[in-house]
Amino acid sequence: MADAERSGARRFKICELLGISIRTLERWEKPDGLVDKRKEALHQPANKLTQLERELILMTANSELYRDLPVSKIVPLLADEGRYLASESSFYRVLREEKQLTHRLTSKAATRAKPQACIASGPNQVWSWDITYLPSLVQGMYFYLYVVMDIYSRKIVGWSVHEAETALYAANLIKQCCLDEEVGPDQLVLHSDNGAPMKGVTMLCMLQQLGVVPSFSRPSVSDDNPYSESLFKTLKYHPSFPMIDKFACVLDARKWCVNFVNWYNTQHLHSALKFVTPTQRHNGQDEVILKNRDTVYQAAKAKHPARWANRQTRNWQLLDEVTLNPNRKKVTVTENKIKRKLAA
Repeated sequence: MADAERSGARRFKICELLGISIRTLERWEKPDGLVDKRKEALHQPANKLTQLERELILMTANSELYRDLPVSKIVPLLADEGRYLASESSFYRVLREEKQLTHRLTSKAATRAKPQACIASGPNQVWSWDITYLPSLVQGMYFYLYVVMDIYSRKIVGWSVHEAETALYAANLIKQCCLDEEVGPDQLVLHSDNGAPMKGVTMLCMLQQLGVVPSFSRPSVSDDNPYSESLFKTLKYHPSFPMIDKFACVLDARKWCVNFVNWYNTQHLHSALKFVTPTQRHNGQDEVILKNRDTVYQAAKAKHPARWANRQTRNWQLLDEVTLNPNRKKVTVTENKIKRKLAA
């Protein structure tokens, strides 16, 4: 290139001959111009461990002195000896790549089995409950709202607000809810997460006395208790929820909850219930309401059939059963192929 330019050739003509742009040539002439800077390009990290360093990590972790210790203890002990081989995460990465992070004890490895599916075909068969924070005027101080919901009707069957989270408050609330709803022994499954109030001795003893079967979510898995989580979002996104003013005292919080629960149970048209209220669903009034809506739609279709063409009217039927933590069927590759062929 330089020789051609010294001979009097124009730079753009040289680029045309080579099939590149002038911009590409200028980029190549920069000090780091030959480095591939594309995002998809494969680069060797500057801090990548060498093969010798990897072997030293494996040798150290498998040595008689450290082979029975976790990496979290090996790294500090090496530092006490004045040695640094790699970071804790690098130790774990190397051992994981070498398949040396398997469970080594004679006991079984800890598992987090999904809770058993609970099916409700009517009210007062499966309840879900949880506790959420209500902000106070004092930063870092909260009031605690205990809420019990029927997953079949989405009705709030009981609630209370306290200044602390205790199993005693929870047990008293569940007992009162069972009395109010006239729940008999071995009739109800009560689902919750793994919090201390949920698994406290006082709470579990109360459930045993009432004949209520407890059910618990997996640790740190909010999806196992979706109905309560959804309710809390509705609660905290309600226009009247005091996000700025907050609650001055526990009595203010209880007063607000009275109005919210009354609105939620008797006025809120729940989208999961085909827009009937939880109380209407709980009391069995939803069947008549939804049947009347279907009649109105059928009459409208008969009057103006062209507006529906070959389509059905809106489906106003509710499911007969509601399932908490359903067992999802694993679809095989063969089943997926069959579905694609049927769709085509």
